[in-house]
Amino acid sequence: MKTLNGKAIRSPKGKAAEYAAYSCNFYVGCSNGCEYCYLKKGVLAHAMGGDKPTLKKCFKDESHALYVFEKELQANLPELQKYGLFFTFTSDPMLPETILMTEWAMAQCVQNNVNVKLLTKNAEVAKYARNNNERPSWFLNYKKNIAIGFTLTGHDNLEPYASPNAERIEAMRKLYNAGFKTWASIEPIISFPRSLEMIYETNEFCNLYKIGLESGKKYHKENLNRFISAVFDYTAGIDAKIYFKDSLLQQAGINREDLPANCVTRDYNIFENVER
Repeated sequence: MKTLNGKAIRSPKGKAAEYAAYSCNFYVGCSNGCEYCYLKKGVLAHAMGGDKPTLKKCFKDESHALYVFEKELQANLPELQKYGLFFTFTSDPMLPETILMTEWAMAQCVQNNVNVKLLTKNAEVAKYARNNNERPSWFLNYKKNIAIGFTLTGHDNLEPYASPNAERIEAMRKLYNAGFKTWASIEPIISFPRSLEMIYETNEFCNLYKIGLESGKKYHKENLNRFISAVFDYTAGIDAKIYFKDSLLQQAGINREDLPANCVTRDYNIFENVER
C-alpha cells in the first residue's frame, strides 16, 4: 500500500487509519457542535476544531480544490480503485457548506470505479435513496460503489446542530433498502446503554459496525467486557460485521484473534464482502 500525502487525498495516520486506507479532506472545522469532538482537543484544536467548515489553507478556492482532487485521483487511480476513498476526517462531508464539494468528488470517484465511504451526522443524505421530480438521484446508479455511514452515539444533547440520532437511523434504513451499503460508527461510546441501543435499533439494516472509545477516556474493564458481550448478543444471527478499534480491545484486555468470526480486521472491505 502506498503512502499518499496529497493536498486533497492522503493516507490517514494513527487511529484514523483504522477507518480507511485513504481519505479526502477539503475542509477543517464542523458546524455539528459535538462536545466530544477529538478535533477540538489537543495542540491542533485551533487549526482543526473550528465551529464552521473552512476550506483548507492549501487550496486557493473551491475550484482549485476540485482541480487538485481530480489530478490526485487520476495520479493514484489503481491504488484508489483497490482501496477506495473515505470522506472525511476533518469535517462532516454532508453539511450545507461541504456537500457540493463532496458530491462532485464522489461523482469523480464512482465514475472512475473508485468506491466511496462516507461518514456523516446529516440525515439529509437519505435523499440518495430516492428520485424526485426536481432532482433525480443519479447516485442510485452507483449504489454498489457507495457505503454510507452514520455516527451514532445516542446523545443528541452532545450533538446540538446535527440531525437527531433517530433521524440518522431512519436515513440508514432507507439507504439500505435502496441497495446502498450502510455502516455505523459507534464512536465515541458516551454511555454503554445508549451505544447498545443504537446497535439494537439498526442491526437489521447495517452491514458493518465500527466501535470505539471516547478519546482519552479510561473505561472500567469489567463494564467494557460486559458491553462487548452484549454487542455479540445484539448482533447474533444477523449478517452485520463488527470492528472493535484497537484501543477498545486494549482496555478490555482482549486479543483480536480471539474474537468471534463476525468480527473483522481493519482491512475488511465492505464492498467485496457484503452479501445482499
